[in-house]
Amino acid sequence: MHEMSIVSGVLRIAEDQARAADATIINSIELEIGELAGIELDSLNFCFEVARRKTMAQDAELVIHSIPGKGFCPHCEKDVAVGFQMGVCSECDQAILEIFQGRELRVLSINVD
Repeated sequence: MHEMSIVSGVLRIAEDQARAADATIINSIELEIGELAGIELDSLNFCFEVARRKTMAQDAELVIHSIPGKGFCPHCEKDVAVGFQMGVCSECDQAILEIFQGRELRVLSINVD
């Protein structure tokens, strides 16, 4: 379950930034997660509930923005939606060689007091 290590890293980032801002409470953490990032959102939410106990984020809300997968098809030269790491172009049925969106995992914002 790599989601626990992801949550631990996110909490570390959030607490470091909160301390740098002289805050004592983290109210919310906002993430962007690509649909192709290989992260199980239910597991991530569960891990967050467990890992945030006795931290500055113990009552924090976790807000997740999903980023759809997109790729460039060199055959028809179009950007198309991709649902898997290796997708097939919905326009010409050829393999998509360049996925350019959907693998992201980033902390978008942290709300603190």
